[in-house]
Amino acid sequence: MPLVPLQIPPGISRKGTALESTGRWFDGSLVRWKDGVLQPVGGWAQRGSATATGVARGAVAWRANNGTRWLAFGMHNALKVMNAGNIVTDITPAGLTAGIVSADSNDGYGGGLYGVSFYGTERPEGETPIPATTWSLDNFGEYLVACSNADGKIYQWTLNTANDAAIVTNAPTGNSGILVTEERFLFALGAGGNPRKVQWCDREDNTLWTPAATNEAGDLELQTNGQIMLALRTRGQALILTDVDAHTASYQGPPFVYGFERVGSSCGAASRNCATAVDAGVFWMSRDGFYSFTGGGVQPLPSEVSDYVFSDLNVAQISKVACVANGLQNEVWWFYPSASSNENNRYVAYNYAEGYWTIGAMARTCGVDAGVFRNPILIAPTGPIYAHETGWNYEGAEVYVESGPVQIGVGDQTAMAKELIPDEKTQGDVTTTFKTRFYPNDTERSFGPYSMSNPTSVRFSGRQMVMRVVGARFTDWRWGIPRLDVEAGGRR
Repeated sequence: MPLVPLQIPPGISRKGTALESTGRWFDGSLVRWKDGVLQPVGGWAQRGSATATGVARGAVAWRANNGTRWLAFGMHNALKVMNAGNIVTDITPAGLTAGIVSADSNDGYGGGLYGVSFYGTERPEGETPIPATTWSLDNFGEYLVACSNADGKIYQWTLNTANDAAIVTNAPTGNSGILVTEERFLFALGAGGNPRKVQWCDREDNTLWTPAATNEAGDLELQTNGQIMLALRTRGQALILTDVDAHTASYQGPPFVYGFERVGSSCGAASRNCATAVDAGVFWMSRDGFYSFTGGGVQPLPSEVSDYVFSDLNVAQISKVACVANGLQNEVWWFYPSASSNENNRYVAYNYAEGYWTIGAMARTCGVDAGVFRNPILIAPTGPIYAHETGWNYEGAEVYVESGPVQIGVGDQTAMAKELIPDEKTQGDVTTTFKTRFYPNDTERSFGPYSMSNPTSVRFSGRQMVMRVVGARFTDWRWGIPRLDVEAGGRR
């Protein structure tokens, strides 16, 4: 009796029907592969009783000159900081214009283009959406600088928890975001309410914004038909993403100070927090796919889960999409609201070192990579602030992966399985369930779950089968290449 190895390549492949993912993993949650070996992602734990007390959309972590570590995050109506001792302090600036938690439709006066549609007819719902309020946060030296897209002002906090953040003197208003460049210029994005304008202060002086022969302040309006969404530092330059294209800003020195170049078209950002920069480049989500920039031009990022993600995305709330890097695992994670949810409840992740994708269920609205803090920190929509990749607690969520159909032989005969020889780091850490069909649209029959022994006695038959692997213990398990003892049956 032959032993058939169940060797399935790493990553999730979810293209249309399950049969199109034959011989691949089709579904899963909270798993990853390391050097081709299946394992669970790390768990999470709340940092003390720390909570955002609201829906946070935008976060940054940095270290002060005296070594103190800070995490800042912003809600639609507040700005807060947390220190390494998990003490949260409200530093909301006086007079902050509150925004909205969820995207809304601007169907009122001024909410559309003049002359569009017929007079007296109802405007199409959601014609001009108002995005959910997000924050653009960075550190200018050891100080925090921040801007809410609903408020438009640039604020600075000087590390004194007795004081709130305050408006940066002379800075433009009506902005959609900010960025501190490698050369320590503060960029105001969408400056003065102009959605294409980038304005910057003098070097090292974020209170001097008026250009003169004696300083390096300046501004430039991008040649684009889109609006600026966000900007990131990457490899000695800044990458500016609009909702339609991508531009770089490179320091040139006086008199022009910065030079701008368009490096990508039809690759606009889906939201103001949908991108992250890592050593491998910049990665972001668009409205119809994923893209990367590694220093030359923008490249589409091939994805075997795009069809699944974008067909199950609440487009009305796409402004909530948040991207967080997990550099310890060479991953980029996007959190997004599924079609049945008004808030981020799912994730899609890309391993840029090994080139595979994973999907799963997890509700997070923003976060920061490890570095300043030992672990990645992510914030849930309900407010708790979690340290991730620590322990194996998943708050009751199932850790699993399920294959697409696996055919043994050419499928013209039934396969009868009798034994499974598992390949685990520690036997018994996972359970397996097998689901079989005799035809692609036939009724599915389930066998298991089987607890692993060596060998594991199983009894099932079919022309195609699906294998489901579930973490049975809260531990760092491994699942390699199991083998199935099968023999050919008849044609019926």
